Amino acid sequence: MPAGTLPHATGTAGPALGLRQNLAQFMLLVAVNALVGGTLGQERAVLPLLAAREFHLDLYTGALTYILAFGLSKAAMNYFAGTLSDRYGRKPVLIAGWLAAVPVPLMLIFGPSWAWIVAANVLLGISQGLTWSTAVIMKMDLAGPRQRGLAMGLNEAAGYLGVAVTVLATGYLATAYGLRPAPFLLGAAYIALGLGLTVLAVRETRHHAKAEATQHAGTSVSAHAGLNTGQVFTLTSFKDRSLSAASQAGLVNNLNDGLAWGLFPVLFAGAGLGLGQIGILAAAYPAAWGAVQLVTGAASDRWGRKWLITAGMLVQAVALGITATAHSFGPWLAAAVVLGIGTALVYPTLLAAIGDVAHPAWRARSVGVYRLWRDAGFAVGALLSGVLADLYGIPAAIAAVAVLTAASGAVVALRMRGNDHTAG
Repeated sequence: MPAGTLPHATGTAGPALGLRQNLAQFMLLVAVNALVGGTLGQERAVLPLLAAREFHLDLYTGALTYILAFGLSKAAMNYFAGTLSDRYGRKPVLIAGWLAAVPVPLMLIFGPSWAWIVAANVLLGISQGLTWSTAVIMKMDLAGPRQRGLAMGLNEAAGYLGVAVTVLATGYLATAYGLRPAPFLLGAAYIALGLGLTVLAVRETRHHAKAEATQHAGTSVSAHAGLNTGQVFTLTSFKDRSLSAASQAGLVNNLNDGLAWGLFPVLFAGAGLGLGQIGILAAAYPAAWGAVQLVTGAASDRWGRKWLITAGMLVQAVALGITATAHSFGPWLAAAVVLGIGTALVYPTLLAAIGDVAHPAWRARSVGVYRLWRDAGFAVGALLSGVLADLYGIPAAIAAVAVLTAASGAVVALRMRGNDHTAG
């Protein structure tokens, strides 16, 4: 019998669920998602400084327009990624995401005005929404219900370690060769490699979800197989306690990530730190985030999702508070690591929580809705933190987001069910 299949009662062969049974394809998708993360990481240390030094943008609200554009386009594509992958299959959507990224490095290198940078981030958001969402969905398809947290931990760890390594590399390249073009040539290499691997080696996984649907035990009477797309949106966004709690926590999590992306490098530069130190601080956060997810995803399979998410939001709030009140490299480095740990408690666990409740027949659409809300946080964060920073300064903006993050953790504690992870 071929690897990755199991016998059914009818005597026909179907796809087997589980990491061990699908290890080669799963690890290939982990590598692909590391490249997706690297494509995002090419910007994080460089663009905030590019806005100030080459395009002379004085207001934080204007300088953060690229994060607003990225967040809106990525949020929209997250939603469509789920719907399209249910309709046409996962692999075509993944390929489309890589194709959308192809012009991005060239636009970042040669863009003569800030409008070009914003337009490049619209395309980057489209690409990230399609590629990262589809990588998540495909890993859920392969892993099955019992190792969903572990699968999400590995997926997100790969992506954000890819971000961290690339931030360090681009910080070095920017220091040695300037803000353009060298850092973005690395992103171009990632895109070429990711597209090639996807076209040549990645296999379709939608049939694994269909196999799981025959065995699925629901956690809520409203979460049955026969929901249309509008019902999936309403259930995930508002009606189901666990799904809606996860959606709001995801939005707030990425709100503070957008703040860290757009304003932290400016705060550090204003304190007199050099590009090398800024690169280290910008990398420490996603590095801790990526590495710790190797533990937290699997831990949520054992201990449940709710309290890891609640704790993670509170830890993030503490880290943001430290960042707002510190004035030197050492405390900022400690805060970046703590922020990464808090985010690692939350990020794969939220995705696993969505997978627990959502029926396999519409899980891809539910993941897309959750990721729509989550990545809308980039846009909300760019607007909110930019306006607050312009009015009251960067530390006040960071402190306000810290309070909001703690409140989000309280919502999870009060609203999310505590035993959804036992489903399946």
